[in-house]
Amino acid sequence: MGKFMNAIVVEDLTKRFGNFTAVDHVNFTVEQGELFGFLGPNGAGKTTTVRMITGLIKPDAGRASIMGHDVEKDGLNAKQVTGVLPETSNAYIDLSAWQNLMLMGKLYGLEKMERQSRAEDLLKRFDLYEKKDVAVKGFSKGMKQRLQICMALISEPQVLIMDEPTSGLDVQSSRLIRSMVADLNTKGVTFLLTTHNMEEANQLCSRIAIINKGKVVAIDRPEVLKRRIESLHSVEVSFNKDVPQGDLSALQGIESVEKMGDKFRLYAEEPARAISTLVDYTRSKKVEIVSLATISPTLEDVFVAYTEGR
Repeated sequence: MGKFMNAIVVEDLTKRFGNFTAVDHVNFTVEQGELFGFLGPNGAGKTTTVRMITGLIKPDAGRASIMGHDVEKDGLNAKQVTGVLPETSNAYIDLSAWQNLMLMGKLYGLEKMERQSRAEDLLKRFDLYEKKDVAVKGFSKGMKQRLQICMALISEPQVLIMDEPTSGLDVQSSRLIRSMVADLNTKGVTFLLTTHNMEEANQLCSRIAIINKGKVVAIDRPEVLKRRIESLHSVEVSFNKDVPQGDLSALQGIESVEKMGDKFRLYAEEPARAISTLVDYTRSKKVEIVSLATISPTLEDVFVAYTEGR
């Protein structure tokens, strides 16, 4: 492969729609073999960024390259090494799964025998082989999404760009797709994954970027980002009877209290001190603690901290 290079390089990518700047000088790199997550709230500029990286829309400023190929100037070569799972289906619903894959293979210039063997292999791996001759319009959402991934993989791309791959899918399809992503990644495929699902990003991604209002506000490994907001440590507690939330808020060392079902989440700078204050309180009120746990910040806490300016 020659010398090591970044799989995706994004430099100062900018996109305006009228007076609105949807993507504002975004910079990041994805290393070869990396599983990189790109997170952000709705309307933050995720999909617009992905569309520029995949060459669907032209940036107003900046550039993107995939495996050293400039997406604008050398788009054909960039596309040859990239598989894309778009946000909306690009399968022809009147054709069968098999016909869709043959068409996609042809677009990538694969020989007939090669197309057929790859299609068979992919359809079996994604549990669609039995339905290969059925028109796609009869497929469930999960089956359509699995077919889309087969279409993205038929060219055996070095880089796979997936926009919300498990959005709206049932648990089984989501798990199948997640395990496929992890498996392909161990075989050296580079991923750029946009997702709303914090748990998914936490499980899969070695690094993540968070975009908010068109700007990248954080890039790092999930655990490093969690450590940065360590002050958001919390204690989760439940009692054997109702306790007024105001009582808990008034306790020394407690910064804020959230009620969650039959539990309370208490945010504190020093969880250990908060727990001893809590124990004193329950003794004085003759209330029993049913469960007690200290909770480290989650990726969701990180996301909220960076996107809501906590």
